Amino acid sequence: MKELQTSNDWQSVLEQSKETQLFVLKHSTTCPVSTAAYRVFDSFETDIPKYFLRIQNNRSISNEIESDLGVRHESPQLFLLKDGKALWQATHYAISKSKINKALENLEGNE
Repeated sequence: MKELQTSNDWQSVLEQSKETQLFVLKHSTTCPVSTAAYRVFDSFETDIPKYFLRIQNNRSISNEIESDLGVRHESPQLFLLKDGKALWQATHYAISKSKINKALENLEGNE
């Protein structure tokens, strides 16, 4: 799992999503719910590239993600991106291994 630390990092990930699907987690380091979501995401086994953003350190990038994807900011917030768009997103307690797996199954069924 790689951390997004600059606007260029985010733009690179957004561009990469045009070639392959990937995950991005917006994480608040001061929120217990976000810490739980981070642990779920970190332990989720997948070949899909995984990225995360610490909101407190990079609020401007969080705002950029909100603007680029057209999805209102939440924290924690997990996105599955493809073709520069959010195909799926979950927030708070909806970030669970079972729901991530379900989202991946639903997306595979639609391809």
